[in-house]
Amino acid sequence: MVYTSEHPIFYVTTDIVVLTLMDGVLSALAVRRDEDPHAGELALPGGFVREGEDLDAAARRRLADETGVEVDELVLEQLRTYGAPDRDPTRGRVVSVAHLSVIPAPLAASPGARTREALWLPVAELPGTLAFDHNQILDDAIERTKAKLEYTALATSFLDAEFTLAELRSVYESIWGSELDPGNFQRKIRNSEDFVEPTGQTRRSPSGRGRPAELFRARKRRTEQLASPLTRVAL
Repeated sequence: MVYTSEHPIFYVTTDIVVLTLMDGVLSALAVRRDEDPHAGELALPGGFVREGEDLDAAARRRLADETGVEVDELVLEQLRTYGAPDRDPTRGRVVSVAHLSVIPAPLAASPGARTREALWLPVAELPGTLAFDHNQILDDAIERTKAKLEYTALATSFLDAEFTLAELRSVYESIWGSELDPGNFQRKIRNSEDFVEPTGQTRRSPSGRGRPAELFRARKRRTEQLASPLTRVAL
């Protein structure tokens, strides 16, 4: 029996934004496509969801297939769904469920299925002509990240398990694009009972000068809301 429907057929894809800091600069994982549409152009990693495949599993599979980045513990969150009728110029109506992930350092990337290149680039250097509507997806991911820094512990996901308050402040400065008063920031963090906690350890600066800096670790998971938000205006 052949099933027919009056409803149009849609294809479903997933696109993945992976953000990190490289030398204090907000950067994203990109691929150079090896096939049409948009062959030779930079894009976000992603691809079609298989029949019977969960969206999260599809995002992880496509990320590994196209970039070689394969981390079981990678935290993915759904960003938004994009479904403009003309977002794919040749393959029909394609709806994409975009995902976002934040990691503390760039992971080794290599080209894979249908990609010529996989590379980490500062977001400021990515062209305004990414394939499909990927510029919009990237912009939305960055704005989501900026906003979540205000009311969750997401900033700690850009750092190693133990970090100094100066390193934590640099995350906010790099992503928000503005300098923060060190004293105000430190007081705000220390007065926040549920954000970070001291490890009891210290770390010397690379130069070996000055007093060793106190080390901290996250008290909350990256997705949990803070009791005292760190708003951009207040800092």
